[in-house]
Amino acid sequence: SPNKEQTIQAPSPKEGAGGVPAGALRTLVVQQTSLDQPRETWSKKMDFLLSVIGYAVDLGNVWRFPYICYQNGGGAFLLPYMLMAVFGGVPLFYMELALGQFHRSGCISIWKHICPIFKGIGFAICIIALYIAFYYNTIMAWALYYLLASFRPTLPWTTCSNPWNTVNCLRYLSTDSNVTWTNTSTSPAEEFYTRQVLQVHLSPGLHQLGSVSWQLALCLLFIFTIVYFSIWKGVKTSGKVVWVTATFPYLVLLVLLVRGATLPGAWRGVVFYLKPDWGKLLSTTVWIDAAAQIFFSLGPGFGVLLAFASYNPFHNNCYKDALLTSSVNCLTSFLSGFVIFTVLGYMAEMRKIGVETVAKDAGPSLLFIIYAEAIANMPAATFFAIIFFLMIIMLGLDSTFAGLEGVITAMLDEFPQLLSRRREWFVLGLVCVCYLGALSTLTYGGAFVVKLFEEYATGPAVITVVFLEVIAVSWFYGTSRFCADVHMMLGFSPGLFWRVCWVAICPIFLLFIIVSFLAFPPEVKLFDYVYPPWTTVLGYCIGVSSFICVPAYMVYHLLTAKGTFKQVRASSGLGEGLSPSSPPPVPLPSPGY
Repeated sequence: SPNKEQTIQAPSPKEGAGGVPAGALRTLVVQQTSLDQPRETWSKKMDFLLSVIGYAVDLGNVWRFPYICYQNGGGAFLLPYMLMAVFGGVPLFYMELALGQFHRSGCISIWKHICPIFKGIGFAICIIALYIAFYYNTIMAWALYYLLASFRPTLPWTTCSNPWNTVNCLRYLSTDSNVTWTNTSTSPAEEFYTRQVLQVHLSPGLHQLGSVSWQLALCLLFIFTIVYFSIWKGVKTSGKVVWVTATFPYLVLLVLLVRGATLPGAWRGVVFYLKPDWGKLLSTTVWIDAAAQIFFSLGPGFGVLLAFASYNPFHNNCYKDALLTSSVNCLTSFLSGFVIFTVLGYMAEMRKIGVETVAKDAGPSLLFIIYAEAIANMPAATFFAIIFFLMIIMLGLDSTFAGLEGVITAMLDEFPQLLSRRREWFVLGLVCVCYLGALSTLTYGGAFVVKLFEEYATGPAVITVVFLEVIAVSWFYGTSRFCADVHMMLGFSPGLFWRVCWVAICPIFLLFIIVSFLAFPPEVKLFDYVYPPWTTVLGYCIGVSSFICVPAYMVYHLLTAKGTFKQVRASSGLGEGLSPSSPPPVPLPSPGY
């Protein structure tokens, strides 16, 4: 039967021959024989790295980073972004990889090793992952609709003679000298997106969403079918799929970068993107945006890094992996800015207007309206449209694989007797739940639902969860104990920089983002629809519905635990554990290594 490493913290009753003081904690490494199935592992190290890169590099790198960068002072924004990455994002990323690899558990069952009373964090993470699956895949369904519409000589968002166009539709390019652009004019690309793909004109708002668009429902069904057959067998299959989904976007980004750089007016976009406005650094919003961007880009706290690392060999160098994958992620964001802004400069040149006027939209509109329109006006438009929308689908797919794998690993580790031999059926059930949950985003007012989920359902909740996770590991489990775990795996302990980050800087970094969210709630607006106040309440209710698992589980744990209050505290991980500054446990030699 397979051997399973287990670390036991045992108090030494009296001073031993090794000179360990009485009451100190010793680390014993025990070879535990068990009848459990051996844990699945990655076929190759590269499968793991590509999966982590594919997860971290998603649609946000392509649309959110360039937009936030130019909005917050261009090149000057790179300073707060890098500082937030070094002191906040990367330490959290490294911590999650190390925790997952050492404890070989998903985001629920890992808490029995760390601090059992915080187990509700794992359940909260799974609910947040479900909420993300409800809206995130819909954006890929829109991209698939565009992809299918691209297989024709004239792209449908280039002309104003289609059934969905209005009298305000105006095809305005530098060649059309007799056309005058007014404030009421709309481009054919905008009308294709809002009136044909989303059909948002048929819904007055969130109070009346309208019926489900059958075309988008079929597109989403196809997306979820790909997702199911990529993850149903575990990391052995998804590790192979990411060789395509994680590498293809880089190929397309390079092709689009070369194409964009050769367009007239491209330099205007690049200057606008990178021209530093140092005065902006005095504004707190810039620092809030930098912190939020690096946090959501690297993606700690979604249970994914724990799950992926748990399939690694015990002695894999996760320190190097953390530095490599987080660097690739930040560089991809930077590169995407050039891809987007060279094209925005070209659009501004063609329309004889400023770049800031062209780049007024963030989010999906930047890709589906502005970039789609620019592509339509290039030579070989059909080819560029096909590879661009394929890239958007692939960027989204590997993030979805990862998000769902985080939930699957967590549930399989928590309920092994029930689920371990029924993985395929469990994954099928999970994908069906995600599809049914996504139906509200496929209605005529579905774009409003996507925006609501994006702003409220996931952001504040996941940051709060990660804040508690860092506190639990650094203060209750103890940084010294965690560093001893890392030493056992890698042969060296994390340095003073990492310890200070985990104990103090990361919690302050996360608290800063949480307070800013509460102090400056986002004003949510989409197209011409301003979200009414009741939607803010609804948004916060959805956010709290996942986070409520944490206090609820704490109460349940304290009520069901047996023994005196002091014993319950000790068994919950709240007893006399190691404080962040206490001396590290003394590792004893073991025949297992």
